Amino acid sequence: MTDFAQARETMVERQIAGRGIRDANVLSAMRTVPREEFVPEKLHRYAYDDGPLPIGEGQTISQPYVVALMIEAAALRPGERALEIGTGSGYAAALMGQIASDVFTVERHGVLADRARSCLARLGYANVHVHTGDGTLGLPGEAPFDVIIASAGGPDVPAAWKEQLAAGGRIVMPVGRHGYQDLVKLVRGSDGGFTKELLGGVRFVPLIGAQGWPDKAGWVRDLLTWGGDDPNGAG
Repeated sequence: MTDFAQARETMVERQIAGRGIRDANVLSAMRTVPREEFVPEKLHRYAYDDGPLPIGEGQTISQPYVVALMIEAAALRPGERALEIGTGSGYAAALMGQIASDVFTVERHGVLADRARSCLARLGYANVHVHTGDGTLGLPGEAPFDVIIASAGGPDVPAAWKEQLAAGGRIVMPVGRHGYQDLVKLVRGSDGGFTKELLGGVRFVPLIGAQGWPDKAGWVRDLLTWGGDDPNGAG
């Protein structure tokens, strides 16, 4: 029988803090959220492994370190409102929900959105709100957001997200294709302009939508080129 509490603590010590994550809010969230609840039951024993796991619909739950890195890079703080694109299993949204006052998360796959909504409700995350739809358009009815994090790689940062970002707000997302993206951070200044920072190379599933990639055909070829192994993915 797996001791998930101990496995979670070991994950934080070795994979998260051990790789340089220092944000106390992120570390606390990683120690609190039960990752095993966000993966298929048959994969529970692998929940705290240092890598992604399949969650259905061609998507994965991301490597824990990558999720922690993105939330730390976004400098998410208590009291802020966050938008997540690519709900996946709901794990990243739950982590963000441990910190933010409200998290709005959008998933284009209805099956995954329904599962995540049910799981988050069962675990008591009343401040995480799951929507089904085209995440590249954001959620204008809930804007502005202090933080926007995307768990999928697009050709560029969608204009809709920039418009929905508050002054001082941060966007963290993978940008690029062909099996490799740059993790990009944008910060909106008080004058409405943006500063850009590159955080390193990552690989994520494609951001599909009106302001993302138009279809998945090219990405299927890319995945076959990679040998079918996508090391990151939806939350």
